[in-house]
Amino acid sequence: MPMDEILLDCEEKMESAVSYLRGELRGVRTGRASAGLVDHLKVDYYGSPTDLRQLASIAVPEPTMIMIKPFDPSSVKDIEKAILAANIGMTPMVDGKLIRLNVPALSTERREQLAGQIRKTGESTRVVIRNARRDANKVIEREQKEGLIAEDDAEKGKEDIQDLTKKYEGLVTSILEAKTEEIMEA
Repeated sequence: MPMDEILLDCEEKMESAVSYLRGELRGVRTGRASAGLVDHLKVDYYGSPTDLRQLASIAVPEPTMIMIKPFDPSSVKDIEKAILAANIGMTPMVDGKLIRLNVPALSTERREQLAGQIRKTGESTRVVIRNARRDANKVIEREQKEGLIAEDDAEKGKEDIQDLTKKYEGLVTSILEAKTEEIMEA
């Protein structure tokens, strides 16, 4: 496998880990209303679990309210049931064909719990990034033993992979800091 392919594969894995982290953090409550708090919820719609965002439009008319308008008005009860089952700390108020969610303010203790949860998620992401580095280094070492890559190229490749690791770990750190700041303020 050529060196640039090894690097590209490694970077794709790291980028995927960071994208997953961003998606996970979108669903973390910050005291402000955001569609990301509920759009990933699974609703039992005609027997199959479906993302809420596929069943309804989700709007944020006020900083502390989320409004959900199902495309199919008959699914209001299913959506309400899914929100209650998700235990996200918000009680749905059904208003005819609409569902309103008031986002309560977070206590200091809850903010600290969320910050701790975010740190754990971030550390898991860092582990995935480091595993991608380890896997890429193993590929380089194997190819070097087989004589497909010169020793100098292998060392350069390992340095490039380490640079990628630092870049993506730094990205994780900045994402976590921004989200923690967002949770602790408000």
